[in-house]
Amino acid sequence: MNQHHIVKDVKVEGTTLHMIVDGASYAVNLRDQSPRLRNASFASLGRVEVSASGYGLHWPEIDEDLSIDGLIGVGHELPRAVAERAAEYGTNAVAQGE
Repeated sequence: MNQHHIVKDVKVEGTTLHMIVDGASYAVNLRDQSPRLRNASFASLGRVEVSASGYGLHWPEIDEDLSIDGLIGVGHELPRAVAERAAEYGTNAVAQGE
């Protein structure tokens, strides 16, 4: 299996997620990421799993998943067909599947 990212040293202190992704250190406030994480206990926040592919993080007790790309601010280009449709119909039409 190819890994999307190499994720190491994932730990949560209070509401801050610390991790090393592809050799760079990150600190992310989990309360800012989603309502589920905002309302979770410190104990539940600390029980986080890294996907085998390095694509995301999972909190089983909270039933929450976040992508590593989203957490570290990696953007992706839209596939050409989607970008053309977005330009023609506007981004709402693409998001709504129209």
